[in-house]
Amino acid sequence: MATSGGIFRRKPVDQIASEHEGELERSLGLWQLTAIGIGGIIGAGIFALAGAVANQTAGPAVVLSFVIAGIASAAAAFSYAEFAGMIPKAGSAYTYGYAVLGEIVGWFIGWDLLLEYTAIVAVVAIGISGYFGFLVEDLGFTLPAWMLGAPGTGPGHVVDLFAAVLCLLIAFLLNQGIKTAARFETFVVGLKVAVVLVVIVVGFFFIRPANYTPFFPFGFGGAVTGAATVFFAVFGYDAMSTAAEESRDARRHMPKAILYSLAISMVLYVLATLVLTGMQHYTRIDPESGFSTAFASVGLSGLAGVIAVGAIIGILTVMFTFMLGVTRVWFAMSRDGLLPGWFAKLHPVRRVPSRVTWIVGTASALIAGFLPIREAAELTNIGILLAFVVVCVAVIVLRYRQPDLPRGFRTPGMPFVPAIGVLFSLWLITFLSPLTWLRFAVWFALGLLIYFFYSRRHSVLETGGPR
Repeated sequence: MATSGGIFRRKPVDQIASEHEGELERSLGLWQLTAIGIGGIIGAGIFALAGAVANQTAGPAVVLSFVIAGIASAAAAFSYAEFAGMIPKAGSAYTYGYAVLGEIVGWFIGWDLLLEYTAIVAVVAIGISGYFGFLVEDLGFTLPAWMLGAPGTGPGHVVDLFAAVLCLLIAFLLNQGIKTAARFETFVVGLKVAVVLVVIVVGFFFIRPANYTPFFPFGFGGAVTGAATVFFAVFGYDAMSTAAEESRDARRHMPKAILYSLAISMVLYVLATLVLTGMQHYTRIDPESGFSTAFASVGLSGLAGVIAVGAIIGILTVMFTFMLGVTRVWFAMSRDGLLPGWFAKLHPVRRVPSRVTWIVGTASALIAGFLPIREAAELTNIGILLAFVVVCVAVIVLRYRQPDLPRGFRTPGMPFVPAIGVLFSLWLITFLSPLTWLRFAVWFALGLLIYFFYSRRHSVLETGGPR
């Protein structure tokens, strides 16, 4: 039963929490969920972004950039944690927005995330492909030019074949069932964390305190600007939260997994950046391969290969988390009737939304194979920031609208903590390019047409049952 009519109609929170029980397989434990979250957070942030920001924007204060971004991200993470413990269902920000702010808000957040998450998968695949090409050439092999990149990225380039195939392989893995896929993700995340710890521990012995001076070469403003850049390396728990319906005890485990994954990732980010800027003066840090050049500068070039492999492993887990996220958002929207119910059909044995998984895998493969990384990256960011705004606003609204609703976790510092998440996300949106806004406007207009010509009439709140 909808709580109101029209485009702002809402499902009662208790109804959402109790319906569709048993459709998806509940097999994920606390540490598997945490691993998925870490897999989505730690990727290029350590292996590439930290060096670029240190060299060009913040200097040794890059560590402060990560701390500021982490605090801002935590403001949103607390809000996600409260909802995850209250509405343990697939869909994350889409489901939360639908329940609190109305169908039209939920629709647009879900619609945006379909594009954003798919594009992130493609961008990450292109990044891995670059590392793969470097390793292959380093081993003395020469690959045909036609398969090394999208058209226009180099002479003779036709398709980034490795990136496209990688997207399809992740789709294949997710289709093996959430239990099998999560075991793989947990194992790979363990390898990634181990590589990062090796880098931190070994690098610690080569820190020279003089390299930290000056700490603010670009001023304090450089550290703040750096925070805006590295913010996109400190989320990922949002995509993980879409798997709430596949958790064995979502009300207890999801809030913990969200906060644990962010906390663990932030500790690793801070330690890694301290080591990087301590090993090498910020002016000499390579913006593209900071750790490799830093270790080479102290005579440990043999670790460069380990770091490159760690980068590939680290970025691979990001693909897994965000493809998991987009398929669960799509599944939830289809189950609610806002998209055709055909997409919500589960595999009869593995209990995963195999149809949308293969569609997302194919779409991300086409983007990764035929678009340059810069153009693919332009499709990301804005939708995720808007999702953060919606979730932070919704947690405030629901706390005042239904204060006695059972909550497995309560956001501290209400309403100031979620308000920080709103303000920081809106501030970051102002950094996005006009081209990003144009593409968002086109996607928004297309979504508007679909909603009013299909979704509004087929919604389960309109029809009274699934389609």
